[in-house]
Amino acid sequence: MWQALEPYHTVTYFAPESREVTSQLGCKGGWMSYFGLRAAPLGAVPAEVVAATFYNFHPDRVARAIPSAWQAAQPSAFLAARTQSVDEALRRLLGPVVESAELAEAAELGREAALVAPIAGRPLAAANAALEWPTVPHLLLWHAQTLLRESRGDGHVAALVSAGLDPCEALVTFAADGRVEADSLRERRGWSPEEWVAASERLVERGLLDGAGALTEDGARLRTWVEDRTDLGMAPVWTELGDARSDRLVDLMSPLVARIVGNGGFLADNPMGLRPLA
Repeated sequence: MWQALEPYHTVTYFAPESREVTSQLGCKGGWMSYFGLRAAPLGAVPAEVVAATFYNFHPDRVARAIPSAWQAAQPSAFLAARTQSVDEALRRLLGPVVESAELAEAAELGREAALVAPIAGRPLAAANAALEWPTVPHLLLWHAQTLLRESRGDGHVAALVSAGLDPCEALVTFAADGRVEADSLRERRGWSPEEWVAASERLVERGLLDGAGALTEDGARLRTWVEDRTDLGMAPVWTELGDARSDRLVDLMSPLVARIVGNGGFLADNPMGLRPLA
């Protein structure tokens, strides 16, 4: 379900409309735009809170953007900019499909799913759940997926904490699992080569990586446990929606995502290791 739905949300960060509106707010660079747009539902929180909830970014990278973003504009302005940019991006990428009955049906199914997404112990999900729902279908669907993905992400952080993987170690094991290229992931998340090596050495000491930097059996087992716990944490959502309606949502999303990907609205080389469903 994450593969099927997430590309619809990522236009928030990958589409040029986002940078345009945040530049108008006074943001300097892509990271101030990203952190401002995604953290805005939390309010004008300090960098420490953003780093804690986003988890895998280096605190220094966050601190270069927050609180500068809140000095440029209030979180409410970022929320308005986020809605505006997503609206413009989806209208451009989807064209007349934004007015289709199929998209409206997907929006209603997505909303049903999002309304039962867990928020207890999940701060980013809870912050987005407190926002007013959009009324137009293409934005309603986007907000639904925002709630679903932040609920899933919060649960993923909880699984990483339970697994005893600190932010850099989590990235090292993620890269060792073959989902993304290590140097690219390290640079995008702001960790130095020295910090990456130190995290790798800690994982070797725990028997989770071998001397060549590959996952051991224990490391692979722990990675699987983290992903399984993440999935299980969202299972009640799709159980509530039911197999038939979940399948219908996937079918409805497929042509929407195909348009987004085909019109250049999706970053194939993304740090999430996300590959849209075919």
